[in-house]
Amino acid sequence: MVTEKIQKTARIYALQNAVQFNGKANLKAVVGKVIAALKDTGVGPKDIFPVASKVVEEVNRISLDKQRSELEKLAPELLLKEKKERDFTLPNLPFAEMGKVITRFPPEPNGYLHIGHAKAAIVDFEYARMYNGKFILRFDDTNPEHASLEFYDAQKQDLLWLGIKWDQEYNTSDHLETHYKLAEQLIDQGDAYICRCPPEMMKESRFHSKSCSCKNTHPGDAKDMWRDLVTSGKQGAILRLRGDMQSANTAMRDPALFRIIDAAHPLKGTKYRMWPTYDFAGAIEDSISGVTHPFRTKEYELRDEVYFHILSLLKLRKPHLMEFARLSIEGMPVSKRKIKPLIEQGLVSGYDDPRLPTLRGLHRRGILPEAIKQFVFSQGISKVESQVTFSLVEACNRKILDPVVKRYFFVPNPMKLFVKNASKRTVHLKFHPNVDLGERTLDTHNVFFVPRDDIMKMNEGDIFRLKDLMNVKIKKIGDEITGEHAGDAVLPGTAKIQWTTEKNIAIKILVSGLLVDNNEEFNPKSLTQVDGVVEDTLSAVKNGEIVQFERFGIVRIEKDKAGSLIGIFAHK
Repeated sequence: MVTEKIQKTARIYALQNAVQFNGKANLKAVVGKVIAALKDTGVGPKDIFPVASKVVEEVNRISLDKQRSELEKLAPELLLKEKKERDFTLPNLPFAEMGKVITRFPPEPNGYLHIGHAKAAIVDFEYARMYNGKFILRFDDTNPEHASLEFYDAQKQDLLWLGIKWDQEYNTSDHLETHYKLAEQLIDQGDAYICRCPPEMMKESRFHSKSCSCKNTHPGDAKDMWRDLVTSGKQGAILRLRGDMQSANTAMRDPALFRIIDAAHPLKGTKYRMWPTYDFAGAIEDSISGVTHPFRTKEYELRDEVYFHILSLLKLRKPHLMEFARLSIEGMPVSKRKIKPLIEQGLVSGYDDPRLPTLRGLHRRGILPEAIKQFVFSQGISKVESQVTFSLVEACNRKILDPVVKRYFFVPNPMKLFVKNASKRTVHLKFHPNVDLGERTLDTHNVFFVPRDDIMKMNEGDIFRLKDLMNVKIKKIGDEITGEHAGDAVLPGTAKIQWTTEKNIAIKILVSGLLVDNNEEFNPKSLTQVDGVVEDTLSAVKNGEIVQFERFGIVRIEKDKAGSLIGIFAHK
């Protein structure tokens, strides 16, 4: 009687929790609810846990649609407590006027874009659209040592995949002559000087708030030195802002504005050798291009004073500069500086390795652009630093894909099953239990392949169900399984497992884990492989199509030149 009461209570709360969380009830949450509901009956946690555990397993085996239907019959009032949809919209911009907002996304063409870039690009793009404004794509290509021609187009392709289109495109290197004129203006005004101090000496001077003798150079002489540096092959000098060496903000202690880089530029060749730093180029380009609301990550917050000081000295328009927190994902290096060594050392296969947070890696993994957008909106533009888990991206992706992808049977680590008394039959299985996505046809007889892990949990005499087909009673378990047909009607509480016939296709599935550990060291076990077989109807899917393998997860299918199938596991 007590067990029955626990079962009934646990069933209700398991259904409620499952409906709230996309069909999967959490045991701890359910047990907590049951303990609270039965606290006055004398039933304790030791009695509740094993019963609730079994109930949760049963509830999690049925579809979300059936969970909702059953809950509506047992406790319709609990449906009102379903998880509400979040409002994934950006907050209003300060000092913004409809039709006058201009934003920009300024990547360096030195690598493929990652999810951190996606956050910035999506925020910039969405605000421009939100205010019926203008969105600029600006390649900040002022370091010819790192810029590469391939990345201009590659980054544009990544943005287009993300669903981002720009109203204007240009390169910072196109405006270098303007930058030179503004640099000379600062020199003429006595606000910039040529520094020939060795880097270590200048670093020490800035740390101790001491100016170097170069700062005493007359503006006229400094201008001659500048022009000589621009045209000659001389080395060992930079243009510095005449800042404040006593400033508490170390960024204001005579920051570098231009430095000599003699490497060939992918677009400009060897035409220029004096290249602006981020402090100078960013401020100038935001101002002269008309950007009203430039965004950048919080790590640059100390440099805001430099940004506005340069514009004040040059009497240029000041945009409304804004910062948001840099994106940090547990186990994923969201930085080109950290990603590049992994590729160069051969620890990952390339920029599209599914373990990487690059947009190409995410695409290959089966993460949709809309899911990335929803994830970005869920994070907002707060300046509060935090580290999130990739499961948040997966949750957004799952919600989009679950109703629209076809489902198939995949059998990991397969074991052969012979079913006595099983007749030949042709079955028509729906591609989706709740949505009309069509159906596939399978011919079956008495030989099947089933997951070894499922069988190893059973004993001879147990009955299980070949999902959507028939019940099987186990007669013998060895290297293969022998069973007998035990009827077609669904038996309550019977384990349901996926299967294939002899007519199947071998497939290997790559499963990504955390790429780096807590110490940001490479995790050599970050990529595992699951081998198995899949029903032969999968041969009809297109290269790159995303499907769901029942009781396994969302998988993106790749076909190699030989026609072999590889699955890239996205998530449960």
